Amino acid sequence: MASCPDCDYVEKQVEGNDNYEIIDIGQHVKHLKDFLRLRDNNPVFDDARKMGAVGIPCFLLEDGTVSLSPEDAGLHSRTIAEGASCNIDGCGC
Repeated sequence: MASCPDCDYVEKQVEGNDNYEIIDIGQHVKHLKDFLRLRDNNPVFDDARKMGAVGIPCFLLEDGTVSLSPEDAGLHSRTIAEGASCNIDGCGC
């Protein structure tokens, strides 16, 4: 999602790399519905929901595993010191 600083950080890392596909859930309601279906039914999102976080960026790995960790997808997480976050408490999106 373009307004998410963590998503933007991930997108810059994969730019031009055909091994990754970015799906912006804010670009079409179909993508948002697909994400919400995944988020509402996958226990990976339990903590995110409890904290009031959206749970993005989210990574669907080749083996079907869902993760909220960029490292699981071979990428790097944005550090909190690098700027704003989506949560009121500053802990991320």
